[in-house]
Amino acid sequence: MVLAAIPLALLSPIGAGERGITAADCNFLLHQDEFHAAQSRLRGEAQSKARRFDRAAAPGVSVDPRSIGRSNLIDTHIFDKLQGLQVRSAPLASDEEFLRRATLDLTGRIPAPEAVREFLANPDPAKREALIDALLQSPEFTDKWTWWLGDLLQNNVTATNVNRGVNGRNAFHSWIKAKVEERTSLKDIAWECVTGSGTSYFLENGASNFVINSITPGGPVQDQYDAMASKTATAFLGLGYLDCLLCHNGRGHLDALSLWGKNGTRMEALRMAAFFSRQNIANHPESGTRESFFAGARIVTDRTAGNYALNTTNGNRPARCAPGAGVNNNRCSATLNIEPEYLFTGAKPSARQTWREAFADSMTADPMFARNLANRLWKEMFNLGLVDPVDTMDPARLDPSNPPPDGWQLQATHPELLEALAAELRATNFNMRAFLKLIANSSAYQLSSRYGDDWKLDYVPLFARHFPRRLEGEEVHDAITKATGALPAYTVQNMPGVFQWAMQLPDPAEPRSNGAVATFMNAFLRGNRDSQQRSQSGSILQRLYLMNDNFVTSRVKVAASPNLRALANRNDPAAVAEDIYLLFLGRKPSDAERRESSAFLARATTQAARNTAVEDLAWALINKVEFIHSY
Repeated sequence: MVLAAIPLALLSPIGAGERGITAADCNFLLHQDEFHAAQSRLRGEAQSKARRFDRAAAPGVSVDPRSIGRSNLIDTHIFDKLQGLQVRSAPLASDEEFLRRATLDLTGRIPAPEAVREFLANPDPAKREALIDALLQSPEFTDKWTWWLGDLLQNNVTATNVNRGVNGRNAFHSWIKAKVEERTSLKDIAWECVTGSGTSYFLENGASNFVINSITPGGPVQDQYDAMASKTATAFLGLGYLDCLLCHNGRGHLDALSLWGKNGTRMEALRMAAFFSRQNIANHPESGTRESFFAGARIVTDRTAGNYALNTTNGNRPARCAPGAGVNNNRCSATLNIEPEYLFTGAKPSARQTWREAFADSMTADPMFARNLANRLWKEMFNLGLVDPVDTMDPARLDPSNPPPDGWQLQATHPELLEALAAELRATNFNMRAFLKLIANSSAYQLSSRYGDDWKLDYVPLFARHFPRRLEGEEVHDAITKATGALPAYTVQNMPGVFQWAMQLPDPAEPRSNGAVATFMNAFLRGNRDSQQRSQSGSILQRLYLMNDNFVTSRVKVAASPNLRALANRNDPAAVAEDIYLLFLGRKPSDAERRESSAFLARATTQAARNTAVEDLAWALINKVEFIHSY
């Protein structure tokens, strides 16, 4: 929360109030509107995308929610609420709409034309469930969710505070991918990330690179413990506000944002951070040797002794002094060693555990762990969280059996549903594939993104329709390469082989072997897994890149694209029109589109003219709104 070291004259010791922290020092005080408006802004973005897509697509309709079949517990909660509020629902998505959405959401790729034709021709009423099962078992699923976890776990080479090193980034990426392939539970992945040890460049120690995220130069070692507590609580518990409490009490800062946070104290947060006060991050003996494989490598271990000392007056946080103590001559007038204590249960380490293992045990048993992961996975599939932003979860406003006091309301849009989803995750031992299967098979997920003229902003948190999302930069890249068949060959430093799909790259800075392609993808705001978060915002720049960038214009050339070359060699305008729509948009053209496209192609009477016509039509389809959306 604190942006820079605070002048000592302004600091107050723990427990003595927050009179010294000013707007210049605190992100919340500096950007209050941004914090207060976060939820409404995200709902507004969902509304904006839905409206924009309505204008670009065929007219939609709404239906009585009682007419939608209910497949599982998700549908019971979503449609019961719609029915109770007398709000109509979108109808179920068409087969074409569903196939493209599920394929993109579960694998990050667009479907192939033959997959579309086969799915549309299949009369089996269970074909959607069969498709979901096949996608969940595909290697593309592993790529997509390795990428998703890489974002969550902040795997990159260089962050604000730490250079993990290329070999460390690679080891972490390979470790995450292996865990997804092996169907390791999300609970075990999180537990291993918190407790990871060993040399950071070894695959078997890949999880130690999550711990390396906590390195915080320029201050005392307590800054590192605080960073580990903050990053862990944010990723695995949805408690981004713990970062605030590690600087100051919640009162006066979080009053309007979090019932839990406003009553939280800095001492409680520091006792959470104390679980990490025995972790040790040391440079590998060969870390300073450029020629060595271990250049920049680190070794993570646990000490057998040590405490979190309240004895610092410098660094990235306000002074840490014993309660009631002051700061004299840049020193705390009194110090105190504090013991770890888990915030919600009071649990403390036992003699048989390392302190990090004790924290990991409490964290993965915490109801917030299941709620957080259920909410994050829900957002990835529905494009809006039950609690959003996902890292602002308020433990005091989530349990519908224990509602908050007057003046506050339950935080989740569907509190009972969030509890049911969290229970489902626990019941399956945090099986990611099983949970995503539950979501994808629900009628709520399979609703159309088209609704009709009676849509209202108030309906957004009700999930009465599916919200379109703009594809991520990697997905845009892969959609263009798959549609054209013009596959690239990127290299990644110290990783074997070549990479043809952006979803397989180990972090958003790649491909370093082709900076122009990285720049193209960065226009779609893919972030850096550190100081810049991914964003779904659109921009004029994105449209310009799709129209003019060499990555696009070179691939829609018949000479470069085997798929377009095959179409240009055919002399059946109607068939070519259908195939090119299937290639790029995953659907057959409408009657009007078929007529116009066929007529356009028919006017080309020479091979050169047919080449140009096919190229122009491919370029036009890439620049349709629906191409860069999962809807």
